[in-house]
Amino acid sequence: MTTTAPRPGELDSAQRSAMDPVTLEVLKNAFATAVDSMSEQILRTCYSFVIYSRDFSSALCDARGETVMQGSADIAVHVGTLHFQCRSILEDFEGDINPGDVFAVNDPYRGGTHFNDVSIIRPVFVDGELIAFAQNKGHWADVGGTVPGSFDVNARDHFGEGLRITPVRLWSQGRFLQDVAKLLAANTRAPEQVIGDLHAQAVATAVCEREILRLVGKYGKGTVTLAMDEVQNYVERLVRQRISALPDGTWETEDYIDFDPAHGEGLVPVKVRMTIDGSQVKYDLTGSAPAVASFLNSGYGAAFSGVAAGTKAFFPDVPLNSGFYRAMQADLGPKGTVVNAEWPTAVTGFCSGPYEKIMNSIFELWSHVMPERAIACSFNLEYLLVGGRDARVEGRPYFMWYDWMVGGWGGRSTKDGTGASAPVFGVGLAVQPLEGQERLSPVLTSTHEILVDSGGPGLFRGGCGVEKGGTLTAAEDAVMSYCCDRARSIAWGLEGGLPSSPHGVWLNKGQDSERFLGAVFSNVPVKPGDTFTRPSAGGGGYGDPLERDPLAVREDVADGYVSVKRARTDYGVVVECVDEELAEYVVLEQETTEERARIRAGRLGWLQEDPVAVAERYRDGSLDALDLIRQYGVIVDWGTGELLPTTTQQFRAMLAKRTSSAWN
Repeated sequence: MTTTAPRPGELDSAQRSAMDPVTLEVLKNAFATAVDSMSEQILRTCYSFVIYSRDFSSALCDARGETVMQGSADIAVHVGTLHFQCRSILEDFEGDINPGDVFAVNDPYRGGTHFNDVSIIRPVFVDGELIAFAQNKGHWADVGGTVPGSFDVNARDHFGEGLRITPVRLWSQGRFLQDVAKLLAANTRAPEQVIGDLHAQAVATAVCEREILRLVGKYGKGTVTLAMDEVQNYVERLVRQRISALPDGTWETEDYIDFDPAHGEGLVPVKVRMTIDGSQVKYDLTGSAPAVASFLNSGYGAAFSGVAAGTKAFFPDVPLNSGFYRAMQADLGPKGTVVNAEWPTAVTGFCSGPYEKIMNSIFELWSHVMPERAIACSFNLEYLLVGGRDARVEGRPYFMWYDWMVGGWGGRSTKDGTGASAPVFGVGLAVQPLEGQERLSPVLTSTHEILVDSGGPGLFRGGCGVEKGGTLTAAEDAVMSYCCDRARSIAWGLEGGLPSSPHGVWLNKGQDSERFLGAVFSNVPVKPGDTFTRPSAGGGGYGDPLERDPLAVREDVADGYVSVKRARTDYGVVVECVDEELAEYVVLEQETTEERARIRAGRLGWLQEDPVAVAERYRDGSLDALDLIRQYGVIVDWGTGELLPTTTQQFRAMLAKRTSSAWN
């Protein structure tokens, strides 16, 4: 399946001359302001905490459904889906779209992301003519399904994931269709929030409509609609000009999902090939694995969005609209794969499954083309959901403690990766205030801190992740679900850099009832008093860690990013503490020289050691998880220590390609 935006007819010379550069620039920025006004509106009126934490996006589309402008702080995962969602309204309601109508859609099989992301779309009319659409997409906290929050990792089809909203009319010529809205809300665990968010999103689109009508009143309908076309043409010309200046060629790579439950252990490949041909960049995802037996699959809209967002990261100053998409073509391969799932395959976990794997793969491919912007793998978005009945409140309403964390981005070709940052999934995604979470749900946060040694070692270190823990308080019938991945397909380094650290949730760690639940699970019963903790990974390292300046390693130790132990193990830098309270450390130069020589002589051999023996050393406590990952390339079940032989073989092959091949 090839996915791209169709190109409208070229503007003739008369039309081009009618749009002078000054007016175009004014209207281009006015469109951006109109879209950002939607964001400001919904932040002030939304009901659910998840939308308040900026899990939403906005867009202005033209009368064909093509994106004219997106918000300046939108969620990256939404960017390539909004025009598909708008077109689905045009397709289903052709000839029956009227002033005052408002529509809703969340269908992942019609170009959406997942069922929680619901788009509210308002057509904009002038003198009876449809000229645009205003759209806001927000993540509803619950859309039904088998678990609170609608994230059932074990779902095999969409019927276990929640409400599928095909294009539906919610306002008809200004009249609110309350019966339709109630039907949608009644199929969720938080109907009051759904109705509140629905209205908030609709009002936000009305704000955008008001701004577009104001511009029409000032500049005229013809000028505004012409500017909508020309803004897309401008972006297309700009991107094509940039691509044309780059060398032609083809590059390919792959990243992995941890495993397919139907086939046991073994990494699941997501393959990406990129070709630059003149002014066009083409992507081919053919060869990616068949859809997996969990919800870690992606529909075509979310996969295309991963391609678009990954590419956009290397053109940061270019506005994003459908003109950008015309310069790129994405062949997602046959239907039924992990990157092109079709109904009724489960797709809610696309964000932790294929999406960020596509983005990080594209980062790697563009790193070959633009080495000055090169970046190693970044941490994976992760969601922890605890849901049940809130015994603190009369009537015991449902609660959804819906949490995500920041983490580390990959080391770059000239500097360290950023730490404790939002995921590539959406850099506008805000860290949820702990106080707000505790007020709304019976979960008490016990710790939230930067995690030492989580950044992948390299000449330029990956950014650090964080660790967060909590305790369940007055809850009834509560269950826990977690969607992350990367407990096995650990965030990788580039050009000799080492991987970061594994994801996974521990329940009651340090107690007799301690359990490692892993990085992908659903519907685990939890009770008041249960504690849990989980890390977010850091980014992978860039460049050989043995070439990092020892003084930089010393500063990492002083800052609490790297431990004294791993300074020696990963970087070969022997650091001695002078005054821990004052964070004073010194590098022992002779010992460092000797240690680096020892590591250089032995590290290729360590990657060939018998993984069975290495796993045994992990179980007896003589090696830790980071030793296995970074020195030996061995992956085990981090709870039991059981060797995962197929995964280890694949992981070692990945290390040989991205890491050890670059060592001198």
